[in-house]
Amino acid sequence: MSQRKLVITQNLDQGLYEKVKETVPDWNIIAGKESSVWKDHLNDAEIIVGWKKEVKPYGIDRDSKLKWLQSWSAGVDRFPLEQLNAKNIFLTTASGVHAYPISETIFALMLGLTRKIHTYVRNQQSKTWHHAHLSLEMHGKTVGIIGAGAIGKETAKIAKAFGMKVIGIRHSDISEESFDEMYTTDHLNSILPQCDYVVVTTPLTDGTYHLFGKKQFQLMKESAFFINIGRGEIVVEEDLVHALETDSIAGAGLDVFEKEPLSEQSPLWNLENVIITPHTAGSTEHYDARVIEDIFIPNLKHYLQEGVPKINLVDFKKGY
Repeated sequence: MSQRKLVITQNLDQGLYEKVKETVPDWNIIAGKESSVWKDHLNDAEIIVGWKKEVKPYGIDRDSKLKWLQSWSAGVDRFPLEQLNAKNIFLTTASGVHAYPISETIFALMLGLTRKIHTYVRNQQSKTWHHAHLSLEMHGKTVGIIGAGAIGKETAKIAKAFGMKVIGIRHSDISEESFDEMYTTDHLNSILPQCDYVVVTTPLTDGTYHLFGKKQFQLMKESAFFINIGRGEIVVEEDLVHALETDSIAGAGLDVFEKEPLSEQSPLWNLENVIITPHTAGSTEHYDARVIEDIFIPNLKHYLQEGVPKINLVDFKKGY
């Protein structure tokens, strides 16, 4: 019987590699970031960890031994979901890895906009001493969190420390800790006029594509701030730009965009009421360890015992 094979398309430090090896000591483990290390092994790998452009033609399009694909990221909107479903290949995500770093970024953006830190940074560069008409504070305000996964829940928990009212939007209206109110997505328009901050943490699916457009920005308060760390395609970017240019909303903190990298010609770069980060909200020193120790190894153990991974298993019908 041929040796079972696991391909990891990332560089792992020796400690993490050894933990994986201890879990499957009899398997052939191929690990490394360069495609030359693993490209020739994709077709006969039973498990692949990490998504690269070469995975599809070599490990999915052809008849292969692949049974389980573990994403290195939380989002799977760019994966061939229909093809994976048709071939009965399990897909699991890294959802949960980002809860701490992204919630920190969300509050950095919220606080930065509220307390005009971005304006003061610009003033510092030009040695300008100016009050900038600072007046807002976050405490006691209302935040609408669109998406109540791990990131949304952590964001809600932090918001309560600021004494904020927290309204959640997701596919289910079942109550959740740290959320004062929870509604389904079809109630989005009714909660937007209440919110001082609107935070998008939901994944990109057919149901969330262009969820925010002209109507939604018109429904928001002129004093409200819009934060998007989900996916750029959830927003009609042209409508967001118009809302910002016309002061229909107070400002935006954006980590994701319809097209990335964001074009140098985008008007978003020059708007004084916008803070831009280059899709780095999830970056953290603990990323690799959390993917391997908290998600992949527990999933691997369950897969060996039950034949299926358990944590973050994608429902192909829902798209996440």
